[in-house]
Amino acid sequence: MLPEYTNDYLLDKQVKILQPVNGYRASTDAVLLAGSVSGKLKNARILDVGSGTGAVSLCLAQRLQNDNVQICGLEIQPELAELSNLSAAQNNFSFVNFYNIDIRHKPQDANLQPCSFDIVISNPPYSDHDMPSPNKSKATAHNHTDFNLSKWLAFCLKMAKPFGKIYLINRVEALSEICAFFRGKAGNITVLPVYSKAGQNAKRIIVSAQKDSKAPDCILPPFFVHNADGQYTAQAQKILRDGCGLFDL
Repeated sequence: MLPEYTNDYLLDKQVKILQPVNGYRASTDAVLLAGSVSGKLKNARILDVGSGTGAVSLCLAQRLQNDNVQICGLEIQPELAELSNLSAAQNNFSFVNFYNIDIRHKPQDANLQPCSFDIVISNPPYSDHDMPSPNKSKATAHNHTDFNLSKWLAFCLKMAKPFGKIYLINRVEALSEICAFFRGKAGNITVLPVYSKAGQNAKRIIVSAQKDSKAPDCILPPFFVHNADGQYTAQAQKILRDGCGLFDL
């Protein structure tokens, strides 16, 4: 049964999204992650692991709708997967599909074979030790349950094609675990520190890695979301409102 939901918008009303009134709802993180995906994307198969309300996939679909891509989202909460499919339909994104799948178990769908996706994107649960939210949907989205970050990344890596790209957003504190996991398995790692404002510590990182690559790693210049007055920076405005790619700016 679908939960009570609201009709919301992303990218300055370019994208419709249905979200639970009480439960997990998309944040700025999802839009930034979608904006970070770059490179040769025409005809790409894209997998969104832990798709939530579908925000990452929907924003990416808006930008890539003329590039003949196929986007597949995997979500453990059935009501969120169903809402996401309704959102895709309302945006006429016939090339976007969401599935209710628990990645802790081997997916049975024939379209979800290992090493079959050009791009894997993920906004994983942030923690296995934070106090979980009393709201079950939020707790499921934000807290690891019998499945830590390294296991989550292992699934993403397994699903990527040789030399496929993986993109994820997480807390800064997770950087050491992320880099330790990818060591020897992926290279060409880029780390984008995301700051709310200048003068503050970064709270988020957007990390990309290329499976099987031996290319050197790179820390990118900082990304600031807000100016001192609390308004979006010009760079953030381009991504969060206009739907541009981060590296198209």
